[in-house]
Amino acid sequence: MRAHNERLVLTLIRQHGALAKAEVARLTGLSPQTVSVIMRALEVDVLLQRDTPVRGKIGQPSTPMSLRADGAFFFGLSISRRSLDLVLIDFLGTERSRARVTHRFPTPDQAVQFAIGAVAQLTMGLTNIELERIGGLGIAMPFHLWEWAGRMRAPPEKMDEWQHRDIAAEIAAQINIPVYLRNDASAACGAELVFGRPDKPSNFLYFFLAFFIGGGLVLDNRLFTGPTGNEAALGAMPVYVPQAEMLNPAQQKKCQLIDVASLVSLEALLLAEGQDPALIWENSHQWQVSGPALDRWLDQAAEGLAQATYAAACLVDFSQAIVDGWLPALVREELVRRANAAMAKLPMAGVERPVLREGSIGGQARALGAASLPLSARFLVDHNAGQNT
Repeated sequence: MRAHNERLVLTLIRQHGALAKAEVARLTGLSPQTVSVIMRALEVDVLLQRDTPVRGKIGQPSTPMSLRADGAFFFGLSISRRSLDLVLIDFLGTERSRARVTHRFPTPDQAVQFAIGAVAQLTMGLTNIELERIGGLGIAMPFHLWEWAGRMRAPPEKMDEWQHRDIAAEIAAQINIPVYLRNDASAACGAELVFGRPDKPSNFLYFFLAFFIGGGLVLDNRLFTGPTGNEAALGAMPVYVPQAEMLNPAQQKKCQLIDVASLVSLEALLLAEGQDPALIWENSHQWQVSGPALDRWLDQAAEGLAQATYAAACLVDFSQAIVDGWLPALVREELVRRANAAMAKLPMAGVERPVLREGSIGGQARALGAASLPLSARFLVDHNAGQNT
């Protein structure tokens, strides 16, 4: 575990890129001597590296220091309704390797067995020194999975097993490294916070669209997860979308965001149009779907996102809502465009109108966010990393 000032330096360099000691001293308020000692220690620990000296100014050339990619490694496990994904990332957040299996629905036994086997598989390519630098494994999964058996078309008795299992503890007992757990949408939001574009605001709302839709909330560059770890459960937010194709027509005037802005709602529209919904799960970068179903879904999802953003802005002051998910870039871009158009029509007197923008991580945000949990817990200032087993 790093001391606070060491975490502070590592956090600043992660946010700003390579920094010279004088810049770190200015940003932190620490003395130049203290900063020099800290950065030297981090260099010895192979967490920082010296970059090319910057010349051309008065006095000695300054030498920026940046994060060293092989300074630490982390695993991230995403448990979703359609797949299990395990990624191995380095200290920069770059994916080194990945393992993936698909399923009709997730079970605890399958998740534990996959995680243990995939960790063994992905560590085979590491040197002994790199193995010693593995900082832990994070898990991103939907909470209360057993409550969604009907929507997932899964046997209730199978999903009920999730109530009685602590898979974080089971996995930790087998792989002998720290294991952390977080709600999947909050983890995806954490990936945007830690690894996303540098121009993101310090306060933002976050939507992640997958089989269902979830969310996250960042205030003052800190991810809020709440006492139960389920902060910003945006999928449950009530919305009114007249054109929504609901399974129960009586619900058309009163539904939740999950009913109109999740991929399970897109599945229903595709089935009604005679298209195979499995095509949206094969690749998050490219969907083999088109036609009225996709267009209708984009309209209703955009309207739902706009209303949810509006409602949230009445309670929390944020300038942007970031939208990401298991979506091809072009679909995500069009969804955000339509959502901003829907936002422009809402009466928001007395409330600052947030802007919706695209996320920068994509379909792998949950796994990458899971891997950010041990990274944050060990090396960043705000390590709100959920449960440590």
